[in-house]
Order: sequence, then structure tokens, then C-alpha cells
Amino acid sequence: MKRIVLHTKDVMIITGKSERYSRELIKKMKDHYLKKSHQYVSIKECAEYLGLKYDEVEKVLF
Repeated sequence: MKRIVLHTKDVMIITGKSERYSRELIKKMKDHYLKKSHQYVSIKECAEYLGLKYDEVEKVLF
């Protein structure tokens, strides 16, 4: 079963950036998609936000 929820470690893998940068990026994505603090960002939303293809992001993570 594949995950659809994005975690800080996933953003670190995708971007190659630090944990702190990745947490901030997730906050920016939540603001962009008008999500509340308890809601998650999906991997598809992250790919769209970063301007990447979902398939490429999926290959890197799984």
C-alpha cells in the first residue's frame, strides 16, 4: 500500500535540502492550499507546488 501523505523526510529527499527548510516548505504548501494545521499535504500537491511531475516524485520516494 502506497502512502499519499507527505512527511518532512520526503521533502528532504525530493529537494535535497535540510529538515528546517523542508518543514518551512510544508508550511508554505499548507498556506497555498488553504489547509489547517492538522491537515496533511499530499505527495501530489507537493509535486504540483514544486512544478515537478508526480511520476518522477513517486519514483524518488518509493
